[in-house]
Amino acid sequence: MSGAARRDLAGADLGEQFEKLFREHHRFVYRTAYSVTGRAQDAEDVLQTVFLQLLRYDRSPVVMGNPAGYLYRAAVNVSLNVVRARKREELVRDVEELLAPECNADQESTGDLQRHLLKAIHQLRPRAVEILVLHYVHGYTDAQVARLLGASRGTIAVTLYRARVRLKKLMLQAISGERR
Repeated sequence: MSGAARRDLAGADLGEQFEKLFREHHRFVYRTAYSVTGRAQDAEDVLQTVFLQLLRYDRSPVVMGNPAGYLYRAAVNVSLNVVRARKREELVRDVEELLAPECNADQESTGDLQRHLLKAIHQLRPRAVEILVLHYVHGYTDAQVARLLGASRGTIAVTLYRARVRLKKLMLQAISGERR
C-alpha cells in the first residue's frame, strides 16, 4: 500500500505516526521487556514483536488514546509469553554458562540472587509484575502507575504492597531451599 493510500483522518501519514511512536517509546518497551525476561536478546525480540504487531494490526485509535499504557501492557504480555516459552523448552544450559570463566563467590551469589528474583517475579500475577516494573524499573509513582494503567491509586498501592510481600516470601523460600 502506498504512503498516500495510508493516511488517517487527520491526514498524517501512518508511516510517520508509527516512526514517531517507535522513536518516543522504544526504550521504554525495551526496558520493560528486559526487566521481565532478564535477557537482552529476549527484550529485543519483544520490542520487535510489539511494534510489528502494532504495524500489522491497525490499532491507531486504541494506541493514540494512551500509547505508553498500550505499549507497556503489550511489552509485559509478550515478555511473559517469552518467559513461559523458555520454561517449556528443555535446554540443559546456555552455551554462555558452559563456557563462563570461574567467578568469585560474590559474583556467584549476586548471580544466584538475580536468578532467584527472576524466578520469583515469574510466579507473580501479570498485573503485579506490571506494577512492580513500572514502580521499580521505570521509577513511576503510584499515581503515575494508576494513570498509566487506568486504575485507582489505592489499588496500585495495595497491589504493590502485596507483590513485595509475595516476592519477599518467595525469595526467602528460594534462599533457604538453596542452603539445604
